[in-house]
Amino acid sequence: MQRNLNYLCLKSKKILINENISGQRLDNFLLNQLKGVPKSKVYSIIRKGEIRINSKRKKPSYKLVIGDEVRVPPIKTSSKESQFVPTNVIALLRDSVVEENDDYIALDKPEGIASHGGSGISIGVIETIRNFGKSYRDAKLVHRLDKDTSGCQVIAKNNKFLRNCNKLISERKVKKTYQAIVHGNWIHKDGIYEINIEKNMLIGKERMVRISDGGKIAKTFFKVIESSKHFSLIQCELITGRTHQLRVHLSELGFPIVGDKKYGIKENNFPTSSGHKKRMYLHANSFISKDLNIHINVKPPKEFKKILKNDE
Repeated sequence: MQRNLNYLCLKSKKILINENISGQRLDNFLLNQLKGVPKSKVYSIIRKGEIRINSKRKKPSYKLVIGDEVRVPPIKTSSKESQFVPTNVIALLRDSVVEENDDYIALDKPEGIASHGGSGISIGVIETIRNFGKSYRDAKLVHRLDKDTSGCQVIAKNNKFLRNCNKLISERKVKKTYQAIVHGNWIHKDGIYEINIEKNMLIGKERMVRISDGGKIAKTFFKVIESSKHFSLIQCELITGRTHQLRVHLSELGFPIVGDKKYGIKENNFPTSSGHKKRMYLHANSFISKDLNIHINVKPPKEFKKILKNDE
């Protein structure tokens, strides 16, 4: 079900953070509060310092705490109708549900669907989930997956679960693993690898993440599962959670992900074997938390094994 959003002129307001909101990231909180305002606009007003927390500027990643006073300025958006979520997209994500209870819904997200709308993308996972019905209207992303990454994605159905997840993720008590098909026969030992990366760097006409001594530390555990003549299947576990971390890290190690148009091989990026699917071969295969008693596993699509089999 869609609402028509005629262009809004929101009044300035102050919001006092209580225990139901505490623990949320500032950007996620504002995206939920300012429904109908484009994501790019929300991030713009945060960067410009128009959003104030206790009269101070904060970054989008700032975690709200009880007693914080959030000042939201007047925001004017242009008038248009909200994007209709097609019934086939809703049906696709309903069929992708692998686990659900009163606290969360877990999907095997198809590749090609963004986590949320914005930056030229009208709808994503969260907008679609909110169209599942009234009980899903306040659903929020626990974590994001790139548009071209498939696999396990968890969406909170209430603020208490979201707060608990955010806290455990920040304490590195949530295990998230991925599988990737990379170019080349893997030569590295199993173990944790570390790089420094910096995001939002303008390279050519694209904003990308790059290796930089002044960047934030990114740690990943890599383990080879299987190799063929030209490709390897790698198990990856995020120790930190930086933007495009796996894609940049694997490329830096000399084994870019097959189908990664941004950080991969620019030419001949896909295997020549017949029957392969043209996509980025990165899949989120688990989300595990002992504290929350969650153990979700999602197997990679058939095309992952097919590439290795056809390359023998």
